[in-house]
Amino acid sequence: MKKTYLLICLLLLTAAFRSAAQTFTVSGTVRTTAGVGLANATIALKNTAYVIKCDSAGYYELKNVKEGKYTLNITELGYESLSREVNVNKDLTINATLKSSVYQLDNVDVSTRKEKTFGVTRLKAVEGTTINAGKKSEVIVMDDVVGNKASNNTRQIYSRVAGINIWENDGAGIQLGIGGRGLNPNRVTNFNTRQNGYDISADALGYPESYYSPPAELTDRIEILRGASSLQYGTQFGGLINFKLKEGATDKPFEITSRETAGSWGFFNTTNSIGGTVNKVQYYAFFQHKQGDGWRPNSQFNVNTAYADINYKATDKLSLTFQYTFMNYLAHQPGGLTDAEFAADPRQSLRSRNWFKVNWNLGAFILDYKINDNLKFNSRFFGLYAGRDAVGFLEYTNRGDDNGDRRLYKDQYKNYGNESRLLYTYKLGSNPQNLLVGVRYYRGHTNREQGLGNNGSTGEASDFNYGTSSTDVNNYSHYVFPNYNLAVFAENIFRLTPKFSIIPGVRFEDITTKANGSYIFYNTDRAGNVILREERQDIKNSSRQFVIGGIGLSYFKSEAMQFYGNISQNYRAINFSDLNSSVKGLQVDPNLKDETGYSADLGMRGNISSVFNYDVSLFMIHYNNRIGTTDTVDVNNNDLRYRTNISASQSLGLESFAELELLHFIAPWAHDTKVSVFSNLALIHARYTGSKVSAYHNRKVELAPDVIFKSGLSYQYKRFSASYQVAYTSSQFSDATNSTFTINAINGIIPAYTVMDLSAQYKLSKLFTLEGSVNNLADKRYFTRRADSYPGPGIIPADARSFFLTLQVKL
Repeated sequence: MKKTYLLICLLLLTAAFRSAAQTFTVSGTVRTTAGVGLANATIALKNTAYVIKCDSAGYYELKNVKEGKYTLNITELGYESLSREVNVNKDLTINATLKSSVYQLDNVDVSTRKEKTFGVTRLKAVEGTTINAGKKSEVIVMDDVVGNKASNNTRQIYSRVAGINIWENDGAGIQLGIGGRGLNPNRVTNFNTRQNGYDISADALGYPESYYSPPAELTDRIEILRGASSLQYGTQFGGLINFKLKEGATDKPFEITSRETAGSWGFFNTTNSIGGTVNKVQYYAFFQHKQGDGWRPNSQFNVNTAYADINYKATDKLSLTFQYTFMNYLAHQPGGLTDAEFAADPRQSLRSRNWFKVNWNLGAFILDYKINDNLKFNSRFFGLYAGRDAVGFLEYTNRGDDNGDRRLYKDQYKNYGNESRLLYTYKLGSNPQNLLVGVRYYRGHTNREQGLGNNGSTGEASDFNYGTSSTDVNNYSHYVFPNYNLAVFAENIFRLTPKFSIIPGVRFEDITTKANGSYIFYNTDRAGNVILREERQDIKNSSRQFVIGGIGLSYFKSEAMQFYGNISQNYRAINFSDLNSSVKGLQVDPNLKDETGYSADLGMRGNISSVFNYDVSLFMIHYNNRIGTTDTVDVNNNDLRYRTNISASQSLGLESFAELELLHFIAPWAHDTKVSVFSNLALIHARYTGSKVSAYHNRKVELAPDVIFKSGLSYQYKRFSASYQVAYTSSQFSDATNSTFTINAINGIIPAYTVMDLSAQYKLSKLFTLEGSVNNLADKRYFTRRADSYPGPGIIPADARSFFLTLQVKL
């Protein structure tokens, strides 16, 4: 009898195993009537968990489908859905063609259930007239970020972007300072920084510092492309950051949003916007005022930002867009501290006469024309008229303020340009291909002056006019920096199969940079007596033409597993600050050379059923003639910092991001609740290589921490959301010789630090939303940078714990 029972059990187990093993694959391609693959079309077996999206070529593959009869649904926004009955008893190939479903309707009521996310996604292989295939990309969706948007809290906004090193200049988020992979974070200089696809920096070629950063409350999403994005967007090593700003509502004639924020140390922020669509015109207008006293004394700020966007849909194929951005701010700057002063009291300020002012006017005209289903044209005209003024006592912080006339620096930026792109979709065999060609024309003009301002004892302390003193031996310099750039670029997605693509690219650059000016040259003895003073004329003219290339690979195995890789040449021209320095104590090598090199990525990423999202990659950046500063002395033994080509450098590293939705496993029935945990880790090995100077050879690259780690927990229940995160950055050096301490605190080690933040949001109703945030939850005392000039020189302490509360009203 026992043998009979055992035989029956074996038969049942065999049958169960055979039943479990009988699974099949349903695959195919979804195309438009023109034969173009529909990326991101959704394929689902009705009333089951079998759901997937098409890849960039329109290919899909449902694996491990159990035997049975199903209803197959294929949907995509803007196309008629398709439904058919299928009997899965073997591997099936089902190809489909979707028809466009664009109709002119009088009134439409739309109700959608928004997918619960926590703020990060990726760019499609092709978007608009850009190619992103084969590149590492991150997209920060601002509406899904639970964080302090009023103060542009960089840690919270970029928490899910791996390897970002942050400079914290102020608690209000006036200027963005981020870098990655061992590149300098100063004002995002190593990224090509854009807004709606056009440049926003002071001078994209000669002075790529971004004094204006789009407010988080104005931004819809932030697109980041790493490394090998240079072929489409420029030659830079860091990649691209593009701020896609908000647009007016498409389903109503007007929508008004008002956000009011109060916070620690007199922080007040008011943001108001109006937008909508009337007939063929879509419009949006935004205004923000921000002010506060700051954590440290002498840290007051006042910022105003305005933006207007008008889009005219001339026809179904042609749209015209006009955009204008205005920003000005005045900031009182408390100066830097020495290491001893920071240890004693990081909140203290030893400078009361340093001020900074920025005025920004940025305009753009954008033309989008869909010539036919396979040919798209985009042209962006843009121009900038802006200025930056700084006045203050900028001696090293270990020297007392003599209350004399302050140094005054005045910049004016005037530039304009156009970038035009043509995207052509064609076929090789049955696979669609994409060819992008483009041209960029740019002219810039910077006027830079240095002199003496008044001592601030009379009238306005923030007076940016020249004084009357003639006692200073270095009282004036004046330069003009005209430059010119013409670039032509091309990139193509060759889809050898529906899953595997090769993406080669090439870029031609014609660059001219000039400097024409005069300055006062002087030397002093150890007692400060002038032993040489003369006015010198300085004229420089540098023209170069070159071609850089790159190639990318993309393998889309499934939505859960995608592979990408690329390698691209890079180039960084010396900028205005490299041609001549107006900072006292800093001398520039007259034989300074441009930087060249290449960058590479190799990674794997995927999204498993919207439960597990990950991206793991290896990277390398190789720099030739890397520019840096070192401490030295002049012929009279005066302390001097020298800016020169240090050496070649190489950065190797690992970047990883993973996010897991926990309740999917614990309580899968809890559809209104989501608990997500994420981890973000970067390991960086950045070293100077090949230098014959022992002071540099095998030294760590400055501002390249070995470890950057962020982790956090997000919670969402119906109308309530909360986010907690912790961010760790290991120690880093501030100069190429890896000095650990200097008396003036400009160079030295930046110790490791850990910071925590907590934010929450509750939607009281459709009209009202309440938000709160605690920055630096544990009240950590730390700093992220040592400044050589503004806002220092010296250690710039980060803010202590702060609280913010926001009320939003939307009508």
